[in-house]
Amino acid sequence: MVGFLIAILSGILMSFQGVFNTAVTKQSSIWSSSAFVHFTALIVCLIAWLITERTGFGAVLSVRPRYLLTGGAIGAFITYTVIVSMSQMGPAKAVMFIVVAQLICSYLIELMGWFGVEKQPLVMQKVIGMAVAIFGIILFKWE
Repeated sequence: MVGFLIAILSGILMSFQGVFNTAVTKQSSIWSSSAFVHFTALIVCLIAWLITERTGFGAVLSVRPRYLLTGGAIGAFITYTVIVSMSQMGPAKAVMFIVVAQLICSYLIELMGWFGVEKQPLVMQKVIGMAVAIFGIILFKWE
């Protein structure tokens, strides 16, 4: 239940962040606003780390395989693509496409067992659920 509530909170925060970042970009530029977003995230993470853990910081540098450390760089491009999609499509449509793309990609990662994720079998209910989500986008977008 806690994971469910945290996932909902994550979706809400991502929506706010996308709208806020898009508004900041309109008054500055996309890469300067993205840099500021990630700089402030760094500050928050460092403070949270100091308050809660204070250990394990050096362990990050020994993570294997090394490609796992590209998450931060991917985050910069996530910020960029969210800002561009929200400014061109509006928050609701952009988030629908983003969430469905995440769902499909995440399920493929599970099906293939990529990146150390435990391989899962193909479940028709999940495929139907994704089809319903895609159909929902079509209905939402239909004018």
